[in-house]
Amino acid sequence: MTTRRVPRARAYAPDPDAPGRLCDTPGCEELGCYRAPKSRFALNQYFWFCLDHVRAYNAKWDYYKDMTPGQIEMELRADASWQRPTWRLGSNGTAHSVQEELLRDPLLHMDGRRPHVAPFETIEAPAELRQPLGVLGLTWPVSMDTVKARYKALAKKHHPDANGGDVAGEEIKAINSAYTALKLHWPAEERQAARG
Repeated sequence: MTTRRVPRARAYAPDPDAPGRLCDTPGCEELGCYRAPKSRFALNQYFWFCLDHVRAYNAKWDYYKDMTPGQIEMELRADASWQRPTWRLGSNGTAHSVQEELLRDPLLHMDGRRPHVAPFETIEAPAELRQPLGVLGLTWPVSMDTVKARYKALAKKHHPDANGGDVAGEEIKAINSAYTALKLHWPAEERQAARG
């Protein structure tokens, strides 16, 4: 079984929308079956030429004629965005920065410390834990694993060996005492799991 290919129109085939009038070149008696834009300012308005005259017109066509190099550069840059208006990322076409409303995170996906807390839900920390949480820079509720990770990071940062032998005595004491207070708050089994 052989399949026949549908013949494709040749590149120089007459325009099917040709108005059926004579070529727009003065004195030419041929039918104007080929369109060409009148100018770069009127790309949707056409001259209708015969094949010989449309070839001659296309050979002389220069879209950038009479433009300065700066105008040509601006035209090329506009072509990169299909002649559509553009603006800086985040400005949304205005001079304002990204609106805070667009950055809301009601499900707290971007807040790694509290993924299990419902949106806008406020849970107050027990009174005896507020000061230790503040020292470690944590918010309530918090897991023992998070407390342990934060403690390790702060202890490493403020350890005298990490600071060229300088003694950061008060800071490291506050961090250690905050961690101890928080650690004692959790049941023994969770403390054991965090230790392992």
